[in-house]
Amino acid sequence: MSVLVYTESNQGTFKKAALEVASYAKAVASQMGTTVTAVTFNASDASKLSNYGVDKILNITNTSEFNAKVYADALKQAAEKVEAKVVIVSSSADSKYLAPLLAVELHAGYASNVVEVPTSISPFAVKRTAFTNKAFNITEIKTDVKVVGVSSNSYGLIENSGSATVEDFSPNLKTSNTKVQSIDKASDKVSIADADIVVSGGRGLKGPENWEMIEELADVLGAATACSKPVSDLGWRPHSEHVGQTGKPVASNLYIAIGISGAIQHLAGVNASKVKVVINTDPEAPFFKAADYGVVGDAFEVVPQLIEKLKEFKAQNA
Repeated sequence: MSVLVYTESNQGTFKKAALEVASYAKAVASQMGTTVTAVTFNASDASKLSNYGVDKILNITNTSEFNAKVYADALKQAAEKVEAKVVIVSSSADSKYLAPLLAVELHAGYASNVVEVPTSISPFAVKRTAFTNKAFNITEIKTDVKVVGVSSNSYGLIENSGSATVEDFSPNLKTSNTKVQSIDKASDKVSIADADIVVSGGRGLKGPENWEMIEELADVLGAATACSKPVSDLGWRPHSEHVGQTGKPVASNLYIAIGISGAIQHLAGVNASKVKVVINTDPEAPFFKAADYGVVGDAFEVVPQLIEKLKEFKAQNA
């Protein structure tokens, strides 16, 4: 018996989420007194997972681009191979699509948005966010096999060096009735999913020609850039940058909203961020009620000064 973990990669390189769920899986395996087996798809250097507590790696190479049904089928066979009672995934968009399919295949209970290691193993109970990250609940999974979705940036990366064995695994995959027509890849320097800091802009920026200061602030902070739904709808920014309940969810350590009033759908999608900062001219903007820090002021005056001060701070501490 082993704890099974699905580790996502992009063009062969592990995403930050993969290392976080591997770290989490190690903690769960320690509670259960067992080992961690990771499943990778087309990973170029699978052995990197051994630095995060993985004992065995099943590397699957007979698949191409992500297909939730195909990947769920492969993970089911991997879970049966190692007799896994707990399967751990991330809370990325792909994993949230994949996890319910996998749970059905395994006749397993599925708990999403989990933020801590299990509060108990028998019965198996986990703490998770609820009501768009406004509350927590303790969920007990009573099925024989459990699927756990770990919320981004909730557990962190914990190195646990060891030596993992790598085994090529070729599951017998069914032909999927869904086909990938095309894939649009975001060209950001830092992806929203992996970013510790996200700098986001709204209609308060008045037009796409003013986005340079958002990108400059993000560059200084090593952050990803994002936008509100109206901005992407207007075509000022690509839809890959749209964050919120109807776009990409954000669970960064720091989220900076510039010129965003804070519609309920936007707030619901970014509430999981640990620290939220808003810059807006309207002191009554809804975002101020949800933010940890707020600046009432013109973004075209505040942001350039913020960039200047950050550059000075970085120069002094270089």
